[in-house]
Amino acid sequence: MPYQRIDAEKLAQSVVRQIERLILHGVLRPGERLPAERDLAERLGVSRPSLRDAVADLELAGLLVTRPGAGIFVADVLGSAFSPALIRLISTHEDAIADYIAFRRDLEGLAAERAALHGSDTDLAVIGSIFARMEAAHSRRDPSDEAALDAEFHLAISEAGHNVVMLHMMRSMFELLREGVVYNRQAIFRQRQTRETLLAQHRAIRDAILARDPDGARAAVAAHLDFVQQSLADLGRAARHEAVSRQRQARESERS
Repeated sequence: MPYQRIDAEKLAQSVVRQIERLILHGVLRPGERLPAERDLAERLGVSRPSLRDAVADLELAGLLVTRPGAGIFVADVLGSAFSPALIRLISTHEDAIADYIAFRRDLEGLAAERAALHGSDTDLAVIGSIFARMEAAHSRRDPSDEAALDAEFHLAISEAGHNVVMLHMMRSMFELLREGVVYNRQAIFRQRQTRETLLAQHRAIRDAILARDPDGARAAVAAHLDFVQQSLADLGRAARHEAVSRQRQARESERS
């Protein structure tokens, strides 16, 4: 007979390959909780023992973690792209922060170009939806939601380019931004005029991608990140000036 019985071990490996692929392509994200064991086994059409074998293999590979009483989660493996020592160096030197933004400018420009060329209609709809949420958050006084959506917007563009290496590199960089390690994005959003400019820049990026204009998308990203770099430089200069002013004020108080 040409047919061979599929054993449980092969079923477990099929589960491993499917979950690996979902993580690789960014469908399952770091820290995301998987469905409960019974539910996940039913969705995958495998027995619970086969699922347990697959989860054990994925835990051994460092892709999943089981937290007693909480469930199974995708491991937070993004930090491996930047060592703690390198993160500290980048975050404490202005020239390194400038290099970080320049690298983002090049990589995100390419991501936007790829999104315009290779993104599916569904990908572009997601980008448009996130921008619509940014517009809604823009009207609020607190800029934190709009700043958070900024990262989601750029990550959605990376996902639309369908290059998994680029996607995970971008996620590594934006994880540092979310934690405020490299620089505080919310500080840039606090000034109303700056927020207006940033929203217009994100609209230009969206419009170019939706028009499937790769050159326009790349140029719009470059203009946006050039503005971010200049804004950070201005904030740094203002902070240094304020520090000197406070020293003068303290000296004047001592003389009074």
